[in-house]
Amino acid sequence: MKAETATLIQDIKQSLELLRRHLDWDNALYRLEEINSLTADANLWNNPEQAQKLMAERTYLEDSVKGCRDLEQGVKDAEDLIELGEAEGDDEIVAEAEASLADLQKQAQKQTLNALLSGEADSNDTYLEIHAGAGGTEAQDWSEMLLRMYMRWAEKHDFKVEYLEASEGEEAGIKSSIIKISGHNAYGWLKTESGVHRLVRISPYDANARRHTSFSSVWVYPVIDDSIKIDINPADCKIDTYRSSGAGGQHVNKTESAIRMTHIPTGIVVECQDERSQIKNREKALKVLKSRVYDFYRSQAEKEYAENRRAQVGTGDRSERIRTYNFPQGRVTDHRIGLTLYNIDKFMLGDLDEMISALQIAVQNKMLENIE
Repeated sequence: MKAETATLIQDIKQSLELLRRHLDWDNALYRLEEINSLTADANLWNNPEQAQKLMAERTYLEDSVKGCRDLEQGVKDAEDLIELGEAEGDDEIVAEAEASLADLQKQAQKQTLNALLSGEADSNDTYLEIHAGAGGTEAQDWSEMLLRMYMRWAEKHDFKVEYLEASEGEEAGIKSSIIKISGHNAYGWLKTESGVHRLVRISPYDANARRHTSFSSVWVYPVIDDSIKIDINPADCKIDTYRSSGAGGQHVNKTESAIRMTHIPTGIVVECQDERSQIKNREKALKVLKSRVYDFYRSQAEKEYAENRRAQVGTGDRSERIRTYNFPQGRVTDHRIGLTLYNIDKFMLGDLDEMISALQIAVQNKMLENIE
């Protein structure tokens, strides 16, 4: 066996051991059996919220246990193939096994990073906002491209996506949008996406086919659940109602069902017109407001610490340009860690894991502490 192959196997086994320890293997198996018994109860859905949490925990444990077992079996199969190939002098079998190990290493890295997301809100669902910068139609089209990119990423991870608010552009694209992405560690994975995203391309809206540069800002903040306590004084909120409207200002209903909620101490404004019911829009708006207020105060509390421990890769502040998408050159560059990927087409189809994983490694290495 080649020395580098033996090292690769050792790395995967070390990752597997780390995953088992983090999962607390024996207790995880016991808890999974316990949850399976609880979900067999006919009265489970009498409390839908509790039932959903239980089902989410079961999915997480099942996926984690299966991931470990798949890694373990994959390494064993690869070792057996290498032994067989070397015994028979079949280089093709050995090469196939080595390729399999390379794929297993990527899976192990992804699972390890997922397990190490341990921030207060990392395991939570997340809100993701996109706002078009200056540039009119070009910037608005770019915002919609980013929205599709993140939705495709979420679909690849079997995460649920829910539209909360969208303001369409006059000609194309969107001026702004808020979506909710639900899934284990959704916020932890996406938290490094906050910032300004820069597009360089030959604009399809320019008759002279000139190169244009556009900007859109992305803001990621966690959905607040029972694990995080934050109280908002009703006296600190101003609530306005208005009629929901679609593209071109056409009214989609004749009642004032849309909600605009303003948190006076912070100046944070949230709008919601997704539902026909004013009550439901009010509930959704309050949930978003709580999450944004939490994110505001969390950021304020960490600001001084972050300024004293700025990473060499930049501040990570959401007002900064964090990434450039250069279509003529087919590359995506993250300026915080200096990583360039030449797979822009796949990237825009939601293949973000290589970039996000590199950023998460930077977070774990305390290079981007201010993002946590």
